[in-house]
Amino acid sequence: MLSRSAQSMYWMGRYLERTEFLCRLIRLQMEALLDRPPRDIHAGWRRLYATLGRTPPGGGLGPVQGEDFTLADSFTLAGDLTFERQNLDSIWNCFANCRENARQMRHHISTEMWRTLNLAYLRIRTLEIQDIWATAPEDFYAGMVAEIGNFAGAAETTMYRDEGWRFLQLGRCIERAQLVSSLLVQQLAMDSEAGEFAELDWTSLLRAYQAAEVYHRSYGIAVHPAPVLDLMVADPLLPGSLSRCFNIIGEHLAALGTGPGQASGAEAQRVASALTHLPESRWPDEVTGRSGLLARAAAQCRELHFLVNGAYFDY
Repeated sequence: MLSRSAQSMYWMGRYLERTEFLCRLIRLQMEALLDRPPRDIHAGWRRLYATLGRTPPGGGLGPVQGEDFTLADSFTLAGDLTFERQNLDSIWNCFANCRENARQMRHHISTEMWRTLNLAYLRIRTLEIQDIWATAPEDFYAGMVAEIGNFAGAAETTMYRDEGWRFLQLGRCIERAQLVSSLLVQQLAMDSEAGEFAELDWTSLLRAYQAAEVYHRSYGIAVHPAPVLDLMVADPLLPGSLSRCFNIIGEHLAALGTGPGQASGAEAQRVASALTHLPESRWPDEVTGRSGLLARAAAQCRELHFLVNGAYFDY
């Protein structure tokens, strides 16, 4: 496979995963506007921006000031993360970039995949935040998640299992692992700053990754940080867990080999192997000891991205 084709498939996966990540968390923020106190809504925005490493519009999120300010802030922040063309991490930009990579790679993806992606893009390409805010903005984000699910289903059932498939899945899993580990680090940092944990914050993480039902079956109704981390990090059966992401990354890198940039490829496989064994061999029992480990995992995911780039694209 040509390196530029492999790179486009890889970035298609990354952009798609980032779009879904943002849609899931912003949907929770929109639902919280209906019945959650300003403190919870404010904390959700802080967590999201810190995870992305992005400064909110206006330079930062000030102290909680009341429901009217919270609603106005949410309108501005949702617009920045959803439709702001100057924000390279916005949903609109991520999805447009995913669609552009797919357009260039139409000979590597199925007709069903392209049709699903293109129809979704045509639906959102002219939208602005005021277009969805007047009715039920959470429906827009739920619809985007559903359309990404349709694309993933089309890819699963129609795409030929060649190198293009592996680079697409590799991009999605590296992006997911990096975002989830960073998100958990930020939640732990907020708990440490407050001196206590907020159960609703951890519940929202479970809901974002469809893990709430599994959690309640395994651990009961009460939500505590330690079992949430056990589930979202170390459970290989949860589709969005870090453990499962690391296993899939290792599987695809092993199948792709070291690539033309052999030194980077060999190092990428070593890092992937270390990440695979992280939840099994070095997962502390105490919650306080897990933040540093998750921060190192996020850093290793970023390193893995550059190693993949050096092994297969810019060797």
